[in-house]
Amino acid sequence: MTGDPGPYGGIRHPYGLPMGTVRGFMSLLICSFFWIYLLLPDGVGDKPAQTAPLAHFFLLTLVFMAFASHPILHDSTKSEFLPWVLRFLFVGGSLAVVIYVGINNPNRLLARLTPDPADIYQWPVLLATLAGGFALGVFLRFAFRRTASELFQTLRGWIGVIAMLLLVAETIFQFLIRPGLGPVDPEALKVWEGTVIAFVAAYFGTRA
Repeated sequence: MTGDPGPYGGIRHPYGLPMGTVRGFMSLLICSFFWIYLLLPDGVGDKPAQTAPLAHFFLLTLVFMAFASHPILHDSTKSEFLPWVLRFLFVGGSLAVVIYVGINNPNRLLARLTPDPADIYQWPVLLATLAGGFALGVFLRFAFRRTASELFQTLRGWIGVIAMLLLVAETIFQFLIRPGLGPVDPEALKVWEGTVIAFVAAYFGTRA
């Protein structure tokens, strides 16, 4: 399948959106999880968690990569407005929530942004999952010659779709489903969170 090179030469970006849009949307989903967590009032549920899951702190490291761009020549007539709107939203929104909670309930801010010591033992596995997913994305990028492979474009597109769906599902699970459940198997939860991290990191790797 061939076509006009477009404003980025031979490089086609996922879903026909400007470069950085998908990463910006994923970053917005990652940050919004923390917004909800910080804004939830104390005492929600029988045993409300006092800190965000450790896995989400690892996802947060990927947000910084949303500012990274490829060294390619941009068309002077091509507007990159949407990616910058998303960046403004997740940065501005995060600052607004942190400032609001810090002023109104500083103890909650400190408690919920401090990883649970009981979860610290998971960090080697979570770090390996993050690094492995990212490395796989980078490998796919180089193995399939990013600018020319239809197979790579398809793989990257599906990885992006699955990653975004997993982020949405994780938010729904943590805030709407999990509070009504009994004790959750920590091993099953670790596998689930590792899967979310792996797909999100893999997509960021394909864009590195």
